[in-house]
Amino acid sequence: MPQHITVVEDEPDIAEVIRYALTHDGFEVEAHACGNAALEAIRLRPPDLVVLDLMLPGLDGLELMRIIKRDPAMAGVALVVLSARTEEMDRIVGLELGADDYLTKPFSPRELALRIRAVLRRGLSGAPEAAVVEVGTIRLDAGAHEASLAGAPLVLTATEFRLLLLLMERRDRVQTRAQLLSEVWEYAGDVDSRTVDTHVRRLRRKLASEGDRIETVIGIGYRLRS
Repeated sequence: MPQHITVVEDEPDIAEVIRYALTHDGFEVEAHACGNAALEAIRLRPPDLVVLDLMLPGLDGLELMRIIKRDPAMAGVALVVLSARTEEMDRIVGLELGADDYLTKPFSPRELALRIRAVLRRGLSGAPEAAVVEVGTIRLDAGAHEASLAGAPLVLTATEFRLLLLLMERRDRVQTRAQLLSEVWEYAGDVDSRTVDTHVRRLRRKLASEGDRIETVIGIGYRLRS
């Protein structure tokens, strides 16, 4: 069955461009022009991914993201922000709240489709199915795509899961930002490396005291200490 994408965009022309491009790429697409209607639809049928504008009538995009990521029934839904907000802080806030990717308008419909494919692959692929990795009280089961912290379930996005898995598998070895962008995000090295920094900060918060295991190697990247 085709993967299901929900587009939340209040400009009809842009929504139609996105719908056409993604439908042509093989996705099943539904579109909503306001945050409230989108939230109701996502709760009834969680999609594989949401393409989300931030400036919406009613419930805005940032608040919609917060609600989705706080609800265990929707927390696994991937999020790609597509916004006219181009300031660095807007990008950081979007990624901090749980977005898997952030594109700015104007945009290339083809690039959007490729970014969506990359995000969805990160949710489906990864380590061999039998892989279970443990460091301290952190446990990741790659086959089941389950994470736990001190025995309690740990809710991670697909990107956070892949990032943590890679750092745990390569524990005690420094991973450059370029390596992480290439292997976790499947991006070229010239993409903004602050994407990595934002996800690491979010991951540290979720790991509570175990988050201190992720060390910043100034000017290079990150290392997870065993």
